[in-house]
Amino acid sequence: MNQNLQQQTQSLPQLKDNENSQIKIGDVTLKSCVMLAPMAGITDLPYRQLIRRFSSNSLLTTEMISSEMLMQNRKDGNKILENLENEFPLSYQISGHKPHMMATAAKKLMDLERKPSIIDINMGCPVRKVVCGGDGSALMRTPQIACDIVKAVKDAVDIPVTVKFRLGYTVSEINFKEFASLMQESGADAMTIHCRTRSQMYSGVADWQAIAGIKKYISVPVYANGDITSPQKAKECLEITGVDGIAIGRGTLGSPDLIHRIEHYLLTGELIEEADIQTKIKWAKEHIDAEVALRGEKNAIPFMRKFYPYYIKGVQNAAATRGTLMSATDYKTIIDELDKISQMF
Repeated sequence: MNQNLQQQTQSLPQLKDNENSQIKIGDVTLKSCVMLAPMAGITDLPYRQLIRRFSSNSLLTTEMISSEMLMQNRKDGNKILENLENEFPLSYQISGHKPHMMATAAKKLMDLERKPSIIDINMGCPVRKVVCGGDGSALMRTPQIACDIVKAVKDAVDIPVTVKFRLGYTVSEINFKEFASLMQESGADAMTIHCRTRSQMYSGVADWQAIAGIKKYISVPVYANGDITSPQKAKECLEITGVDGIAIGRGTLGSPDLIHRIEHYLLTGELIEEADIQTKIKWAKEHIDAEVALRGEKNAIPFMRKFYPYYIKGVQNAAATRGTLMSATDYKTIIDELDKISQMF
């Protein structure tokens, strides 16, 4: 893990506590109503460290961890489980459709040197290979299995258990209200609703209005997720939905300070300007260094390709620059290209 990046999180600016922004999930009290949403292949240790560098109170969430992978004790599973003390509060998200295996996986997470603050159950992933196996969003079509999973995991651990799901599987199968009630009855301590259906994937516009009023019949904390890309949109989402908090996912790509800017705006009404390109290039290089430290250069270079378009968004001739970054196979070429971009401004 890049020591420079880790050290930068030790002196974070502290916002004054605001009772209106506090959320209690089981016996865990959060000082922020903003959460980093889990993103497969994205919210790994280095990425969470980038977010924590700016936001000291938000709930961070790991990338989705397959319960079957955990049970296989695969070597590549070790890195996905790693955490650092400054990440807490930290939620680990697990996926699967077999109650007993999900419970066993949750127990295994409790054996970590630093155990999770919360365990989140993925019932919202729309990816074909996940859904075809009966996991993720497919569980919205098998509510009894979903209930059994929550109950099994609750019985297996002594920390809060939460659930993330969508509006429904398709537009004609929107069942989030009934599903939310079942999750609460099964013991879920909180839930996050991505305001799209599974069939929408990540296209179209998130329907915040759909979940307006859900707090009338759901007493546990509810987070809204989808299309929250600025402090103003965060406030609008909270006002429209009336939920307790918001989960930010893709909006943080290229903008690891977004959660902090949202927290600051909700608390003070003041907008912090979005970072300039030079600053984003600096973050990109720190991100690369951290991934190299975690995975080694050979694996880190291809892993980072998904992030470059976000860090260089708005750069002149971005397509050509992106092509160079995406085809580069060594660390020096990437750093040199990023330096060239930075020197343009």
